[in-house]
Amino acid sequence: MSKAKFIKQAAILAIASLLVRFLGFLYRLPLTNMLGDEGNGIYSAGFYLYNFFLVMSSAGLPAAISKIVSEKIALQEYKNVKKIFRISLILAGSVGFICSLIMFFSARLFCNIIGSPDSYYTILTLSPTVFIVSIMSVFRGYFQGLGTTVPTAMSQIIEQIFNATFSIYLAYILVKISIPLGAAGGTAGTGIGALAGLIYIFIVFTNRKRYINKKLSQKTHKYRIESDKEIAIKILKTSIPIIAGTAIFSMTNLIDMQMVSSRLASTNAFTQQEITALYGQLTGKYVTLTTLPVSISTALATAILPSIASSMVQKDFTTVRKKIDISLRLTMIVSIPAAVGMGVLADQILLLLFPNYAEGGDLLRVGAFSIIFLAFCQIVTGILQGIGKVSTPAKNAFIGSVIKIPINYVLIAIPSINVLGAIISTTACYILASILNFMTLKKETGIKADFKGIFLKPLIASIVMGVSCYFSYKFIFIFTNNTIATLFSILISMIVYFISLAVIGGFKREDLEVLPMGNKIIKFLEKFKLI
Repeated sequence: MSKAKFIKQAAILAIASLLVRFLGFLYRLPLTNMLGDEGNGIYSAGFYLYNFFLVMSSAGLPAAISKIVSEKIALQEYKNVKKIFRISLILAGSVGFICSLIMFFSARLFCNIIGSPDSYYTILTLSPTVFIVSIMSVFRGYFQGLGTTVPTAMSQIIEQIFNATFSIYLAYILVKISIPLGAAGGTAGTGIGALAGLIYIFIVFTNRKRYINKKLSQKTHKYRIESDKEIAIKILKTSIPIIAGTAIFSMTNLIDMQMVSSRLASTNAFTQQEITALYGQLTGKYVTLTTLPVSISTALATAILPSIASSMVQKDFTTVRKKIDISLRLTMIVSIPAAVGMGVLADQILLLLFPNYAEGGDLLRVGAFSIIFLAFCQIVTGILQGIGKVSTPAKNAFIGSVIKIPINYVLIAIPSINVLGAIISTTACYILASILNFMTLKKETGIKADFKGIFLKPLIASIVMGVSCYFSYKFIFIFTNNTIATLFSILISMIVYFISLAVIGGFKREDLEVLPMGNKIIKFLEKFKLI
């Protein structure tokens, strides 16, 4: 995949990811206001367990399939590409079905383990979704390996639209009976959305099947046709380390869930209802909000993996380094100002989004810092997987998670800190994993990181933006209310950040090419000699 095509595919996936996250916000707002912090805690406990099983069944498949397919495409081994898809479907379907059964029939046991008995119905509701998403992940990885992210992007959008619609409707109906059933209604939309996404991507596959088969049936040089066993082993060898790394980070959520409950209870300073509400603030507000900007790095990581894998197998190391440079810089250009902005307007954002349950500003203010390292960890993980170091992120994720447990144990039990301890430990976990991942990346690729362009310039522009954000809010709030003041200060801050970064030379031409109307922005900046 050429650099221009990689940028285009990354942009498509990044825009789709942002739209999906935005839709996620839209439906989580009424959902949180309907369920409250307590209901949100019940919802999140069941959802994190589902996410763990999802990780175990399919998290590594899109990345593994896209990597292997892109390598075979680059080598023109087209018959092997078709076999990879078929074997992947069998593996994903089998593992996903088994995980769904385990989740369904052990729901009560898991409720006791995670310390959330009211999450029983949410776990039951989510269990079939594991199988559906496992199958869908194969199609997504296959298309990404073929060099197009459009089917993945569109299926994500369709999935989220159905998810949002049915989650709100079912929660609205069922919360009238009880909060646990309302939370289950909120998770039911996840399965309906996943099914809609699978139907869409299957239709696309069916419509393109003849063209894909024709393309993959082209006569090329002679090569060895790999056996089903060889392909299955290759898929497992590639996906298991990726799954392991993702599973470890997913486990940190389960660790938080269990330790927040047990350590807060040990203080005798909180009731069970207060503990559930605090956990709801942690997951429904801090996690939901901070993962929005991180979706950019996730999209870039998804797009860069097959792109770098293709360049690596062709031994085009110059292009590999250029792609790495673009990805790192773009990730920080988005993540650093997002972290500063959320930190400055933490209370105001929560009041805007959750007027009935606006508590949790301290969590967002402290946790905003984690956005930078979570995003950096995500993008470097994608790069490492692309260059063939698929096990390294898993090892470093484990090392990072090890330090999380003692920090959790000590800080959560301090009543004045409580769930902030989980946020502090998570940040420490990602800082360590990011450093270790980057050290490996530097060693393996020999890149000379442009720290000034990647970190320093976005940080300087973000500080200027943060100051303008703070004072613009204070000034506008004198004449109006929180909603208008917050929205206008965010808009002003975005303009200030863009101008500040342009003035100090923080943009490069290839960065702007991924943006909508990027060429017009480039021409505008060229007039003022800012690029």
